[in-house]
Amino acid sequence: MTPLPKAWIEDVTLQFRKYKALSEAALAQVEDGDFFRTIDDESNSIALIVKHLSGNMRSRWTDFLTTDGEKPDRHRDEEFEAREADSRKSLLSAWEEGWRLTFDAVGSLSEADLLREIPIRGQPHTVMQAVHRQLTHYAYHVGQIVFLARHFAGPRWKSLSIPKGKSKEFEVGRDGSLYRPKG
Repeated sequence: MTPLPKAWIEDVTLQFRKYKALSEAALAQVEDGDFFRTIDDESNSIALIVKHLSGNMRSRWTDFLTTDGEKPDRHRDEEFEAREADSRKSLLSAWEEGWRLTFDAVGSLSEADLLREIPIRGQPHTVMQAVHRQLTHYAYHVGQIVFLARHFAGPRWKSLSIPKGKSKEFEVGRDGSLYRPKG
């Protein structure tokens, strides 16, 4: 594989991993009751966002290069409905499976795949476009998860980035991680 396609695949994989880690750091600060809580009648709970992302990942990344990204057995609207069978454990299990599918699909891409056309909801996308579509979709929902988790955690919240008023105390490493410099 030539350097640019290899670098692109490595970078999108890194970005997906960052969003997964960010959301899981936020989820770790949410109590079970808050996992299922909404801020109003029209909002989604963290649980429903996790459920939606899991369903989306399963649909998009299963047979990624050979079938439409919107699978016929996906019922998207139901991803936004709470069910008695939904538990934190079951939803996070589906979440892990969704991320496994994501990393397996992206990790299996070759240079020849990147400009190949695949359908999502019957609309053609290059593989690169499809991957970017997913990356931005996940970023949107991870932001919602972090917002809700921070809201529900209140004063217990431990910042996932630079805390307010502390910018001068932190530096960013080459990998994007934050650290406090020595000295």
